[in-house]
Amino acid sequence: MEKKRIAVAMSGGVDSSLTAALLQEQGHEVAGITMNLSDCSAGAVSDAKIVADFLGIPHHVADFRALFQKKVIDYFLDEYAAGRTPNPCVACNPGVKFGGLIAEAARLGYDYLATGHYAGIHYSEATGRYNISKGTDGNKDQAYALYRLKQEQLAHVITPLGGWVKTDTRAEAVRRNLPVANKPESQEICFVPDDYKEYLLRCRPELRRPGDIVDTSGRVLGRHEGVAFYTVGQRKGLGIAAEKPLYVIALDAEKNQVIAGGNQEVFSRELVAEKLNWVAIGELTEPMRAGVKIRYGAKEADALLTPREDGTVLVSFDAPQRAVTPGQSAVFYRGNDVLGGGIIREAVR
Repeated sequence: MEKKRIAVAMSGGVDSSLTAALLQEQGHEVAGITMNLSDCSAGAVSDAKIVADFLGIPHHVADFRALFQKKVIDYFLDEYAAGRTPNPCVACNPGVKFGGLIAEAARLGYDYLATGHYAGIHYSEATGRYNISKGTDGNKDQAYALYRLKQEQLAHVITPLGGWVKTDTRAEAVRRNLPVANKPESQEICFVPDDYKEYLLRCRPELRRPGDIVDTSGRVLGRHEGVAFYTVGQRKGLGIAAEKPLYVIALDAEKNQVIAGGNQEVFSRELVAEKLNWVAIGELTEPMRAGVKIRYGAKEADALLTPREDGTVLVSFDAPQRAVTPGQSAVFYRGNDVLGGGIIREAVR
């Protein structure tokens, strides 16, 4: 096997730590790089350094605070202010985690960047393109979050855990006595130390802008504390007494309104996706069948993708989907491979 110079994106967690250990065992020249993204990064930097010292590999810290503020935090705040629900990991991956780290790895003399993602990356001789495939562990599959990576980035990325399941990863880390083997998984947004609503108010106090909760006919049902604090599909926290359960079905930041309705009104037949990135294909030129996920934890749904003249894609589902949320990503699949995806601009009921 060809020995490579590989920088591992080490977060201080179990997955990236085992990734570094596996690549070192295979004989590659390995180093760790940890991103300093915000005030919340100190623990990650410290834990990654401990693991790197344990493995006897170099450890570097990349100061991406300014880049992360611009590419992720400002985007996160702007999207909520506009009445959309962002996915910060999807924004971070192409611009910071991969874009920034691949450049930093190259500066340090490493040819590849390895991560602990549960997804596969492989080259197709037939198409001449790099593909992203679903991870073996269906409960941990992270192909969804990688769909915005460009071909030139994928050419330099290695994901050794694509064929692993999380239970085996943890067991192997314990067997190797890795210092973080029993570290719990992080489930929250990495730069939000507490409740996201408190974070939004701390960063943008002007988001507390009360307005009306209305139904689809415009009838006022109640009051809200700010459009940014609600999301499509939400039921709790509306503070409205009604004969049947009410859900948020849309947000109108321009009118400063939260639109509420019954359960059936939360479902959409179609969506429009914009800001597209194609992976397994160069572009979509004619209608195509695909599996579609409308958020990270959603089940894949069968749909027809139709390209439109304005550069967007109309996604028509075989069965209506619940809580299609502007700002989230719609990711398209062909079998186990990611075709591409885009940001949901609007839901069509």
